Amino acid sequence: MTLRNLISWIHPSAKDWAIDARLLRWLTFLWLFVGLAVLFSASYPSADAEFGDGLYYFKRQLIWITLGMIAFNFFVRSPLRYILKIAHLIMLVLLGLILIILIPGVGTTVNGATRWLSLGPVPLQPSELIKPFLILQSACIFGQWQQISLRVRLFWLGMFALVLLGILLQPNLSTTALCGMTVWLIALAAGLPFFHLGGTALGGVLLATISISIKEYQRRRVMSFLNPWADPMNDGYQLIQSLLAVGSGGTWGSGFGLSQQKLFYLPIQYTDFIFAVFAEEFGFVGTTLLLMLIVAYATLATIVALKTRHPIHRLVAIGAMILIVGQSLLNIGVATGVLPTTGLPFPFFSYGGSSMIANLCSAGLLIRVARESSEAQVVSLQARRQSPPQRRRRQRTQLQRIKD
Repeated sequence: MTLRNLISWIHPSAKDWAIDARLLRWLTFLWLFVGLAVLFSASYPSADAEFGDGLYYFKRQLIWITLGMIAFNFFVRSPLRYILKIAHLIMLVLLGLILIILIPGVGTTVNGATRWLSLGPVPLQPSELIKPFLILQSACIFGQWQQISLRVRLFWLGMFALVLLGILLQPNLSTTALCGMTVWLIALAAGLPFFHLGGTALGGVLLATISISIKEYQRRRVMSFLNPWADPMNDGYQLIQSLLAVGSGGTWGSGFGLSQQKLFYLPIQYTDFIFAVFAEEFGFVGTTLLLMLIVAYATLATIVALKTRHPIHRLVAIGAMILIVGQSLLNIGVATGVLPTTGLPFPFFSYGGSSMIANLCSAGLLIRVARESSEAQVVSLQARRQSPPQRRRRQRTQLQRIKD
């Protein structure tokens, strides 16, 4: 794979992609560009105060986007059958890193949670990086559920449970819930028995209830979500400031870069609550346009999932859509007070390297499914009208396009 192939927006083969794949690619780039502009605005005051460089977070986000684009284009240009062959190995490696982080003194602790592994100056969050590979492996297992043995089923169900438990012990309840819901919805789309799915859902709810009961800070978050004005200077402060930012945007917003809440009123305004800054600066109109972008992305992803004939590929598309769109809606719900405060970042908006790479990988998977499903249909339709030698030549040409 050449350097030119890693820059998909100037690669000449992109014009030959299916319309679904091209639209998803440009929506991803549009989402990424808007998010980068919002991050610049939201992070500038904090970066200037903390490091004397207002572009500190912005420049580092550019580095993470560059690395994420390499991963994005790898997934876009690699046949899914090859990706699926290595997905289980990468997932197991990342699971090992999640468990290693739990060893005292190994992981990096921030705000009471040990979620990062420092490789020199580079912090990595395995619980974020494992998301696209969790999608791939769960799609692979549930997509051929009837063909695999009971031993293999139990082994991978145990691995999925171990991933969720490892993330929960960091502690990171929000990411655990997101990963658990993603795997559960993939299983639901695969047509697993409702009895098993219902039991699993009840177990997940019970586990979350136990975690909230044990962890005081999680319990306080839930209570402050129900009535943030009961403690406006402590537990409810973050949500109240977020609501003030969203409400201050009005119809048209205060204007790009003119948010007042980002000036040290709203905590972590460039990560978990970056949507509040966006809403204040772009108002109801900008928020509506952003929601339309997310809806368009979800609609295209659903069309791609429905068009593909391969059951595993369909589940990969569904999982990628759930991860990107679902996490976006959860983040918006938190910023607007609809959901309890969590630590889920906004895809393509929030600052964070591991999250950016994971989301670009998921988008790459979705586009790859769109390419393979549409090109496979073209091969099938044209093959009926050609003689055997022409059919073979045409298939070789189409397969070479897929590899490119």
